[in-house]
Amino acid sequence: MKLPSLPQLLSFNAGYVDTLGFLALSGLFTAHVTGNFVTLGATAALGLGGALSKLLALPVFCFVVFASRLTCLKLQAVDRSPIRPMLIVKLAFLAGVAIFALYHGPFHANENIVTLVVGLALVCAMAIQNGLHRAHLSKAPPSTLMTGTTTQIMLDLADLLVSAKPEETAALRARILKMGTAVVTFALGCGLGAAGYMFAPAAAFTLPAILATIALFASTAGADA
Repeated sequence: MKLPSLPQLLSFNAGYVDTLGFLALSGLFTAHVTGNFVTLGATAALGLGGALSKLLALPVFCFVVFASRLTCLKLQAVDRSPIRPMLIVKLAFLAGVAIFALYHGPFHANENIVTLVVGLALVCAMAIQNGLHRAHLSKAPPSTLMTGTTTQIMLDLADLLVSAKPEETAALRARILKMGTAVVTFALGCGLGAAGYMFAPAAAFTLPAILATIALFASTAGADA
């Protein structure tokens, strides 16, 4: 059986983790961290929980992206691909979260040290994924930010309908297919993340680690920078 490609697994996992984290961890976005500016404002206005994790998410995300980039550059300096090593580090974060969730979960709406640790560990994992994807899988559509991808799909559809030259048609269709697959895969992850929270709120945190393990053996063909 052929495994899904690495970008497809990353997109699905991002949608899953972001949705599950939002529902289980007081509205924390773990993959799309800029969304935490909005939820932090809502938390302050409505007196909701989870303010500290939302406040720390962006600096933690930035630090991990910076540190992971330095690590990647060191690996490249000795002629080693950084993709698998960084995926292993991401897997370690997700596996730790899975064990933590099985022991301490399901999590409650009020923030405590347990939910803070789990939330920031997921932010670290998604920061590694974002940095790795942008630097080393840049031919693939983004795995966590669907706004730009959806915008490009609509632009390409308009070009294809109105003014595409014959020699550009194949390229436009290929890009639409690739980006559409990323959006659908992310959406499926979101749906399954919501279902996981509803029916198995603690065990649901194990699936990202399982998918991250599968990702170690997935193909990066056509996605490498």
